[in-house]
Amino acid sequence: MRVLLSSSLYPAEKILNSQYYNSRGDVCYDIKKLSDDIRAFLAGEPIEFSLDKVCLDICSPFQRRVLEAEYRIPRGYISTYGRLAKYLGKPGGFRAVGNALARNPFPIIIPCHRTVLSDFSPGGFQFGSEFKHNLLELEGHCFDENFKLIEPSIFY
Repeated sequence: MRVLLSSSLYPAEKILNSQYYNSRGDVCYDIKKLSDDIRAFLAGEPIEFSLDKVCLDICSPFQRRVLEAEYRIPRGYISTYGRLAKYLGKPGGFRAVGNALARNPFPIIIPCHRTVLSDFSPGGFQFGSEFKHNLLELEGHCFDENFKLIEPSIFY
């Protein structure tokens, strides 16, 4: 089985037909729902993703703990790498938390953009800091002229 991801320029049916003549495609409800939810999330809708369909078995036990804690940060809130490390019982482990988040296999479903540097600047993100900045703005956060969050609501 192959999963084809479509776009407005290249619908999945067109890709399928160009690669496999006389084939027929089926839509997997779970994948379509996830795709629709991601689109809605990126359009600013307050989507809450489920972890039911993701497999965290590929993660180390520590990374899994980090990702599960990150997943619990609600929309409109942020944490810092240091605060998250302290919450996980690893004070001073901010770099380890950052490394675990940098390897997040599900960066929208597990919203790693909600953890920022201790000075409230966005920090890194696997899709670039500008995208992280945009995701935080979608969730209602404001930034000053130095790209630092203004009066963020802090979780953990």
